[in-house]
Amino acid sequence: MNNVVTQRFIKCHNKLREDKRIKSSRQFALSLEYLPQSLSEILKGRRDVTIELLRKAVERYQMNPVYIYTGDGPMFMSEEDHKSFRVLTIVTNGLDEERIVHVPVPAQAGYAGELANPTFIQDLPSFTLPDYKYKVGTHRSFDVSGDSMEPTLFEGDKVICSFLEPTLWETSIKDNYVYVIVTRGDILVKRVFNKLKEGKFLELQSDNGFYQPYQISISDIREMWYVRAKISPFLPSPSNIQNIVRDEVKQLQSIINKQNHLIYNLNETIEKLIDRTK
Repeated sequence: MNNVVTQRFIKCHNKLREDKRIKSSRQFALSLEYLPQSLSEILKGRRDVTIELLRKAVERYQMNPVYIYTGDGPMFMSEEDHKSFRVLTIVTNGLDEERIVHVPVPAQAGYAGELANPTFIQDLPSFTLPDYKYKVGTHRSFDVSGDSMEPTLFEGDKVICSFLEPTLWETSIKDNYVYVIVTRGDILVKRVFNKLKEGKFLELQSDNGFYQPYQISISDIREMWYVRAKISPFLPSPSNIQNIVRDEVKQLQSIINKQNHLIYNLNETIEKLIDRTK
């Protein structure tokens, strides 16, 4: 028995045949660079659809991924939806299980750029986590840079996020939660307030009060990722930190004392030279 995702995929395939958008299952398979025999196994309920086959079907035939994965919405996207839709590249292991792709700081500009391609994504590091919630859906992790989200997130932290489908942004983005927002030129980690319904924009706020809130238009957003967890570097115990701070303060005091001594000696030398010239 096929899983529910495969069943919805088969319904979309059958609808394409009913509407004569494809001539045959064989032609459908070949157009997606897939073996007709393997597709026949899927249609007969002997195997499940692969993620890569789904990706190609979404891209070529505008199958609606929201319908495929949740059962909500129409089977196919409109032309307008498809133009703004960005096919999300994923990385899998030998068992076709999805891995978490990590986007480090040096790769973030390329990730956000218009020319990011599947090869670029597949070359990024990837990993898995044991928690079951990371086995369902698509996840990414991103390096945190800068101090705008302190004290919640610090530079060097990594945030693990779940992908939020664009058709769900208006209803599913929650106020005062932290998201990773991928724009056309940058990757932002911010606390978000959803203004899409009334104004077609998001209000982005930093936890660091030094930074002012600002707005971003929906047309500038390429991807939204809901932050579910963070990975932080291990820090010394508070007592160790206090000792480190004390040592640094002592070093600064020593440096200041030496500088004061040098300035005193310099003043004495200058005074002596002035007296000699009189």
